[in-house]
Amino acid sequence: MVQFRTTVPALALALAAFALVGSPALAQAAYVAPRTADGHPDLQGIWTNASLTTLERGAQFAAVELTAEQAAQIERTRADARAAANAPTRSSEGAPAVGRDSNSVGGYNSFWSDPGTQLGVVNGKTRAAWISEPKDGRIPYSDAGRQAFDKGHERANADFDGPEGRTPADRCIVGFGSSGAPPMMNVLYNNHYQIVQTPGYVVVMAEMNHDARVIPIGKPHGPELLGNWMGDSIGWWEGDTLVVETVAVNSQNVMRPTGQASFYLGEHPRITERFTRVAADQVLYEFKVDEARAFKQSWKGEIPLRSAEGPIYEYACHEGNYALPDMLRGARSFEKARRSNTLNYYAVPVTDRRAPPPTGGGD
Repeated sequence: MVQFRTTVPALALALAAFALVGSPALAQAAYVAPRTADGHPDLQGIWTNASLTTLERGAQFAAVELTAEQAAQIERTRADARAAANAPTRSSEGAPAVGRDSNSVGGYNSFWSDPGTQLGVVNGKTRAAWISEPKDGRIPYSDAGRQAFDKGHERANADFDGPEGRTPADRCIVGFGSSGAPPMMNVLYNNHYQIVQTPGYVVVMAEMNHDARVIPIGKPHGPELLGNWMGDSIGWWEGDTLVVETVAVNSQNVMRPTGQASFYLGEHPRITERFTRVAADQVLYEFKVDEARAFKQSWKGEIPLRSAEGPIYEYACHEGNYALPDMLRGARSFEKARRSNTLNYYAVPVTDRRAPPPTGGGD
């Protein structure tokens, strides 16, 4: 039999080493990121935030962190739904029936979507939501902020008078659902990002619509004129963390009405992002939103950016593409049918029912 002898200090050292390996947070803290030529952590590469986790926490969850059983059930349910949506189309069955209680004819063959297959994990904990503060996992709107959100969301779903009334995403100016402009959120597809560094700049390019932020390092904000679509971003290093502050977001882009999260940023938001490489295959992305009128307090979140194999795909969307004229043409047809009292109101998806069914002579 082999006997082992050790001293108390040696045993304590061994236990400490075991704790370091066993704790994800401590293990991440011990990670040393590769360096660029100017000595800063190398954040470069292609990353993805595709995930089933959403910005805000649903009422069905009691805590921001999920148990293994909860996570497995959610991921299994989503996988089953995705498999059903990808079932082959059978043309012999005809079109789905549309009735009074139908929301829409539904979707099919959704193989092209890429929302992710798993929930997000931050510091070893599976997350029900990205928001970490406030503790309820909800955006802390003030009364004014909530009213502005409701009004903006309603307009996004109702204003088809002309191209200027559609959202910047509909017009292909920025990506859907806050994918490129801060805070950067996961959406239905095109969830990849590419980061490129030089000593004086960091570029963060979103695959969605190829939104690219060129962020100067160590320089002040520029003059606030009309506001850039994605705001005026500047950066600096705090130890091994890249900090990016964004102000002067274009007033047409402070309402983010689409994607897995719809939210309003307020008239003059200040968004602070933190990028920290915590592992060879992960950058921890943290954000904080401040706007005194729209929110009762600051709100914060954290999202893992995971290493992804390339390439960044082309996102062939440009302002004035065929979808926008079709949206407006559809709205004109809708209005014409209502005026002539020929509209089958219940054949219209619920999200487009912005008025009661026409009666009498219509409008």
